Amino acid sequence: MATAEEIAAQQFSDTVASCRPQIFRFLLASTRDVDLAETLTQDCLLKAHRNWSQFRGESTVMTWLMRIAINLQKDHWRNRRLQFWRHASANSVDVEEASSWLPSGQSSQEQQLLAREKVAHVWRAVEGLSERQRTVFLLRFVEEMELSEIARSTGLSEGTVKAHLSRALAKVRAELGGK
Repeated sequence: MATAEEIAAQQFSDTVASCRPQIFRFLLASTRDVDLAETLTQDCLLKAHRNWSQFRGESTVMTWLMRIAINLQKDHWRNRRLQFWRHASANSVDVEEASSWLPSGQSSQEQQLLAREKVAHVWRAVEGLSERQRTVFLLRFVEEMELSEIARSTGLSEGTVKAHLSRALAKVRAELGGK
């Protein structure tokens, strides 16, 4: 018969297996740097492991983990704001690589080029958002989280999440409309 520690270890292992891809995707979309996203994902899971026994179940495990990831991301940006952007532009996910993630296997070369240009425009628009707007935008449209989940993950009220999302959408649309 398994001990309580073995059961908790297995639960954490199962949680990591199911939640890790979503956390990594969010951090990759936020940072556009594969190595940094991997490092922050590992930091998130390590922090969660250390505090696993303190998880109270007041939210879903994914919401709890995403909150940790968001806080690590904020800490990173706060500590390296200017260096981060220089590093991201030099070592970020390439637009060519990101556009290959689009389902365009049957598209012509021209359609693929247009898709790559659209992806580049969207990323530039998202980079111009404030930190909170960018976080809310990415959680909503990359991770497809509901507004209530975003609110719990970020510690913001649902109304504040809606306001940031509305402003982010307006800025992205204005940026894309001007291209």
